[in-house]
Amino acid sequence: MFTHQGKSRTLKHNLRIASLLSFVAGIVNVAGFLAVAKLTTNVTGHFAFFVDEVFKLNLWNGFVYFLYIFFFFLGSFVSSYLVELISQKTERNIYVFPTSIEILILFSLGIFGSSLVIDYPNMIACSLLFAMGLQNSLVTKISNATVRTTHLTGLFTDLGIELSQLFFYKEPEMKKKLYSSIKLRLTIISFFFIGGIIGGIFYGEIQLMVLLIAGLALVIGLIYDNIKLKIQLLNRKYNH
Repeated sequence: MFTHQGKSRTLKHNLRIASLLSFVAGIVNVAGFLAVAKLTTNVTGHFAFFVDEVFKLNLWNGFVYFLYIFFFFLGSFVSSYLVELISQKTERNIYVFPTSIEILILFSLGIFGSSLVIDYPNMIACSLLFAMGLQNSLVTKISNATVRTTHLTGLFTDLGIELSQLFFYKEPEMKKKLYSSIKLRLTIISFFFIGGIIGGIFYGEIQLMVLLIAGLALVIGLIYDNIKLKIQLLNRKYNH
């Protein structure tokens, strides 16, 4: 799901990566909000608060909201830059490094975050926004902008449009394409909710250590992808 790119990608690949990353985003969304009362998977709300604080001349509060927006952007930039840089040397495993950075952030906050919540809430928010910027850029490039996993506004918009189109498009090929797209949207939404529910349940017991679940899910995803790739390469070598 991480290694296939371009024309080699199928709906199955996109469903797998959508399930994994939306599950992670759901956990981060709830854990971040419960820990520091901030949105940590998207910046739409932060931009509104930024403008509001600037108009009120609360410049420090405005700067903090600007930092939230900037760190999400920075995560997206770093992810794309690393992919492009690594792709100049090799086409294999180019998405492993950005994903590893995200895993490191989630594990670090899962282990040390609870001791930082009171004194450094903004650092936690910025770190999670950076990680979600990494993830959003990563999955956008992998899926050729087909999959988005860190926020639901656009997903519900697309889902509404595609459901309405089912009443008008009767051609089998077009309906098949619509059904595939609807399935993908519903998968992302469902796993985002599942991640959110798990994040909410376990946060009450282990606080920010719930992020370890999200990080572990990414580790399992990378290991699964790597093993599957090696098996495919061995099969090709054996067949030749």
